[in-house]
Amino acid sequence: MKRILIIEDESVIAEVQKDYLEVSGYAVEIAASGEIGLQKALHEPYDLILLDLMLPGVDGYEICRQVRAVKNIPILMVSARREEVDKIRGLGLGADDYIMKPFSVGELVARVKAHLARFERLTGGGGSGEAKGRDSLQVGGLSIDTLARKILVNGVEVAFTSKEYDLLLFLVQHPNRVFGKEQLFERIWGLDAMGDNATVTVHISKLREKIETDPSKPQYIETIWGVGYRFNV
Repeated sequence: MKRILIIEDESVIAEVQKDYLEVSGYAVEIAASGEIGLQKALHEPYDLILLDLMLPGVDGYEICRQVRAVKNIPILMVSARREEVDKIRGLGLGADDYIMKPFSVGELVARVKAHLARFERLTGGGGSGEAKGRDSLQVGGLSIDTLARKILVNGVEVAFTSKEYDLLLFLVQHPNRVFGKEQLFERIWGLDAMGDNATVTVHISKLREKIETDPSKPQYIETIWGVGYRFNV
């Protein structure tokens, strides 16, 4: 049974979410403060986190930042804040979705199911959100053999440079998450990203030329303006 952690200080909202998710077959726990939620998220196994932004103590942004540094499970931010900058900041910290209050509980459950399904497809049902242990990955028309470091695009093997392969594999292993250019540079090149954004831009462009049907209208690697890039599953 999939385990979900709700970090929400408004008890009525949290209990309604919990009831609907449990009816849908999930095991659900509630943390009513940022401190408790952060400790639970970091030290207990969950398959998905529903995270309110405005929390007493530690806010949702800080929780997302710390959890994302060590775990790759889906994080869905929930907030009454409607400013675009808040959504951009949340996605930039690694949230998988940003749901604005008020919302229907049915919509919430649907989004939870969709995000869990996407991660399960990629991880083979492992529940960790990581796909690194698998020998092959299949996403749409892309097939990646991680042992041979080969990539097939619609059944045809395509040549990639070492860094192109590493960048694409990283994005595929972290689907539907937004990464800034600095984050990608640090993860793939392992260096301080200051002043090297062009390197990431060029490599993203090369990847699109090789995997997209129409690089000018990418389906896999999406640009999130003002934030970075997201690999869509």
